[in-house]
Amino acid sequence: MLETKKYILTVEGETEEWYFLWLKNQINNYEGRSYNASIVPKVQQSPRSFYKGTNAKVSPEIIHVCDVESTDNDHLKKFENILKEMKEAKEQKNIKYQLGYSNFTFELWMILHKQDCFGPFSSRKQYLVPIRQAFGEKFEDLDHYKQEAAFKRCLGKLSLNDVKAAVRRADKLAEQNIRNRKQLIKHCGYSYYRDNPALSINEVVKKMLTECGVMTKTTK
Repeated sequence: MLETKKYILTVEGETEEWYFLWLKNQINNYEGRSYNASIVPKVQQSPRSFYKGTNAKVSPEIIHVCDVESTDNDHLKKFENILKEMKEAKEQKNIKYQLGYSNFTFELWMILHKQDCFGPFSSRKQYLVPIRQAFGEKFEDLDHYKQEAAFKRCLGKLSLNDVKAAVRRADKLAEQNIRNRKQLIKHCGYSYYRDNPALSINEVVKKMLTECGVMTKTTK
């Protein structure tokens, strides 16, 4: 009987929730795993609202999945306020938050399961074309893609191998950002890139896969 690794997440929306529930099933259906995974994603945009209702004994570590959205001042202020709330969780309740962000959006992570997406965009709407290409769909717009039936149809076209490929592509993207000397912003103990494309959600997923024995740290 395998032991279980538990991961508690707060996520911005339903697509992220559906994705991580799907990922849990993929891990637990993998015959070569070392541990089962309990992945509990809760739709809650505010880390503060969540950590006030729990404690370090119940939830010593939490992962927050969110978007940078744009370089607009309002979006950056919103994002950095989230980082502030995550820092407060450690100070006030000794709860450690890990950041899994996407810049611009979670669509970047989804695209990387099937293809590279290393060029910058000027609008979040521009993710529609590569989403269509990656999943062989003809979505009218991103709202259509985010509908439950449509999004879960996309998930049905993915496998654990695609998740591993997304991790590798995201790692290459991170290397590209370092080579291009993009400015890494540090705020409240967390780091992020204001310029897209950039993400750290791959580190969250990599942690789950490696700890559950589904992927090794040296996997290429």
